[in-house]
Amino acid sequence: MTASLRSYDQLFIGGRWRKPSSPERLSVISPHTEEQIADVPAGSTEDVDAAVTAARHAFDQGPWPRLQPQERMRKIEELAGVYGRHIDEMADLITAQMGSPRSFSRLGQAAGAASMIHLTLAAARDFPWVERRRGVLGEAHLRRAPVGVVGAIVPWNVPQCLIMPKLIPALIAGCSVVIKPAPETPLDALWLAEMIEQLELPEGVVSVVTGGPAAGEALVRHSGVDKVAFTGSSATGRRIAALCGEQLKRVSLELGGKSAAIVLDDADIGKTVAGLKTAGLMNNGQACVAQTRILVSRQRHDDLVDALADMMSSLSVGDPTDDKTDIGPLVAQRQQRRVQDYIRSGQQQGARLVTGGADAPEPRGWYVRPTLFTDATNDMRIAREEIFGPVLTVLTYADEDDAVRIANDSDYGLAGSVWTADTAHGLDIAARVRTGTYGINMYMLDISTPFGGFKHSGIGREFGPEGLEEYVELQSVACNGKLPPLNPVEEAAK
Repeated sequence: MTASLRSYDQLFIGGRWRKPSSPERLSVISPHTEEQIADVPAGSTEDVDAAVTAARHAFDQGPWPRLQPQERMRKIEELAGVYGRHIDEMADLITAQMGSPRSFSRLGQAAGAASMIHLTLAAARDFPWVERRRGVLGEAHLRRAPVGVVGAIVPWNVPQCLIMPKLIPALIAGCSVVIKPAPETPLDALWLAEMIEQLELPEGVVSVVTGGPAAGEALVRHSGVDKVAFTGSSATGRRIAALCGEQLKRVSLELGGKSAAIVLDDADIGKTVAGLKTAGLMNNGQACVAQTRILVSRQRHDDLVDALADMMSSLSVGDPTDDKTDIGPLVAQRQQRRVQDYIRSGQQQGARLVTGGADAPEPRGWYVRPTLFTDATNDMRIAREEIFGPVLTVLTYADEDDAVRIANDSDYGLAGSVWTADTAHGLDIAARVRTGTYGINMYMLDISTPFGGFKHSGIGREFGPEGLEEYVELQSVACNGKLPPLNPVEEAAK
């Protein structure tokens, strides 16, 4: 099996390839050439209904949720083996669809997704699927049951890394899953479906329905879905949460960010800027965790701005398939225009443009220059709203208390970092900033630890045992009499 930019004529519904109900198609456009590279079915509400119906039957009547976790994990181990043989090809497929530089696609996209499979399996081996606890009425039997049918809706920026922390824990828990990928990046999800097909899972356990917003809304609204897992914008997350609330449907949301990197006076400027190259500009700046507000004191301001400007102006912008490229194109023309509008907004509101600008650096492709602002205030749009492009804004603080205040003065609370020679002091700063993840002298996701946000950055956590908890319901069983000992399988699952 090899990855290709071939088009698909069918949808993966209930573990089988089926003809879509509508002739409508989604075009997959290269953000580098602006040319169509493939097309796939635009799944309709009827296709979503077929997928959910199959998932519902698989959960209510099929064997999958009734297997022991260890049996389900063996199937996931098979998937890990299949997936691991195609990491470079999956990376290239993602680059072709959304413009991530090849260097990032390999490590931060495909290899990261493969690692998530293995790490979720490791967490599942130690997960307390059943346990006994002393209660007021005597010994209680606690069981973690699968939450049911899961609708997983993912965006385009790191598509495989956002499917895996939903699909894999849900499957291990015993759920059935319907995946709705972003319309910009459907090919990697459909290729994953081909890999899943090799596992010979029970019918109905996994579906992949490509489509636009209407398909996503149909999945969220469907009464046969027990839980929605969504990654994307905070605006869409609010709507999904409202729709799920109407049905008291379980929901987990990983949403936007506007993260602050606090540079303390004792930080090494060279090492800080080298770290911010990745922490602020990873994936062409299309990362919800990007450190895009850079906070520095007046004393260190000029040194930091000069070093950031030198770094950003030296970045290689161009063909994402070139190993030397640092910044590739943005995913779509609308995204390019959106980021250019933010750059113009920063200038209009009085921020000083240090390097970059709104003019496109390439005659073809949806590119944006790496752009640095300073002399900005935290009430400007470029400091408050998620830009999702290669744009950094430097803000000046008076003292550490002011730095923490500025960092917390945001609707978001997803990520953040502090840069200092004193890591113990960095830990103190971290405790004062209201974010779900934080870095000291770095920012990178540790995909073995829980990830999620405070405030408008979401609800729930992914990765580790906390990620598994999102896909189970806790059942407590009391007994009028002595409970029998756990059987060997249950002991192994404790």
